[in-house]
Amino acid sequence: MKVLVSLCVFVPLLALATAEEEAVLESILRDRSHIEETLRLAADDKAGDYAAALQRLRKIYHSSIRPMEQAYKYNELRQHEISAYPGRTLGDSATDGEITSKPMVLFLGPWSVGKSSMINYLLGLLDTPYQLYTGAEPTTSEFTVIMHGEKIRTVEGIVMAADSSRSFSPLEKFGQNFLEKLVGIEMPHKLLERVTFVDTPGIIENRKQQERGYPFNDVCQWFIDRADLIFVVFDPTKLDVGLELEMLFRQLKGRESQIRIILNKADSLVTQDLMRVYGALFWSLAPLINVTEPPRVYVSSFWPYDYAPDTSRELFKREEVSLLEDLNQVIENRLENKIAFIRQHGIRVRIHALLVDRYVQTFKEKMSFFSDPELVFKEIVDDPDKFYIFKSILAKTNVSKFDLPNRDAYRDFFGINSVSSFKQLSAQCSYMGGCLLEKIERAITNELPALLSSINSGKNPTLSSCEATGCGEKPKNRYRRN
Repeated sequence: MKVLVSLCVFVPLLALATAEEEAVLESILRDRSHIEETLRLAADDKAGDYAAALQRLRKIYHSSIRPMEQAYKYNELRQHEISAYPGRTLGDSATDGEITSKPMVLFLGPWSVGKSSMINYLLGLLDTPYQLYTGAEPTTSEFTVIMHGEKIRTVEGIVMAADSSRSFSPLEKFGQNFLEKLVGIEMPHKLLERVTFVDTPGIIENRKQQERGYPFNDVCQWFIDRADLIFVVFDPTKLDVGLELEMLFRQLKGRESQIRIILNKADSLVTQDLMRVYGALFWSLAPLINVTEPPRVYVSSFWPYDYAPDTSRELFKREEVSLLEDLNQVIENRLENKIAFIRQHGIRVRIHALLVDRYVQTFKEKMSFFSDPELVFKEIVDDPDKFYIFKSILAKTNVSKFDLPNRDAYRDFFGINSVSSFKQLSAQCSYMGGCLLEKIERAITNELPALLSSINSGKNPTLSSCEATGCGEKPKNRYRRN
């Protein structure tokens, strides 16, 4: 009886203690309403229009760009284009996975600067079973991909790489040791319906890259090339730039528009010290970022708890909202960015095909009955300017000289691909399929800009009857003499 009475007294006290703890926790937690407002998570996403536009984009890619890629082996020239890399033929499913993938936000930086805490804060994962582990010591040893799913579950790296419907199948090339360090987390979340987060291992300057067991810089490069937004995070205690961080910034060259530098844990300093740290960070990064304008540094404290007292709360809040607006801009423009990327990719494929065609044409012109084919082509490849290979492309087409590939790349390209294995563009025509050059030029100049225009104007980008049924047209051969 005494035990029963004790329990009757203890249970209400326990409930009261729990309620008090929750009240204390709520008092120290920061309000997250501005995140939902800035990212417009409550707004309706026009999923039907988005899916229709992606279907149209896939159709244009597979019918107009991919055939030219395959005919002239573009994937063996370019390493960082739509899942392509040397030694593997670009596959349909992998390409579809990358075209349909959500925008990727990549978190980079030294260890324990708050990368994982920032993701927990943005997704509201505090005190949930799937919050990312954080701590003062190096805690993240894996590449963690946080993505949308119907239910909360963990996906092993080998499963992610084996699933051709995802955009991660090319990661198999980095070996099994890396796949063991790759993990995916799926969860139903409104933000993850529109974006995918990638948390990376922190940079540790006193550890050699070889000790990781996989090519860390190569893996980072793969994610950098596919990221729509790159958050490079620092904190006031880790401002030194070592060899690994210097290498990372070299890999970020050309991606300056995607980079956002974040000085995290800013409320751990008084204002005067914060100004000194801000200047020290600029001083450390200045030699690494070769741009005319200084990079924007976002100064705040990205975690769920309230700002420390007597700090610049309003400044930190404005900086956080400004960074969220950048993230929202990437989400809002995700489809336009994909179309622009595919169009840029198509332009590069077209230039490559024109150059290969010119090499083949020059080789045939210089060959005679008594010529040695290897010596003739070696002379052409070693000195293409002597035969006006690149200059003829500039003179006869609307290609910019700034878009031309490196001449040395074609010495390597033809080192593994015989020139005799390629047909000239004039021979790449069929009655039902049309001419490859005509199709890719139509996609670049008409179809992709029209798709982009239909999205901006709010029209539903549906397939035309001819595209839906796959009907062909009589090919037009621009090289045929009348």
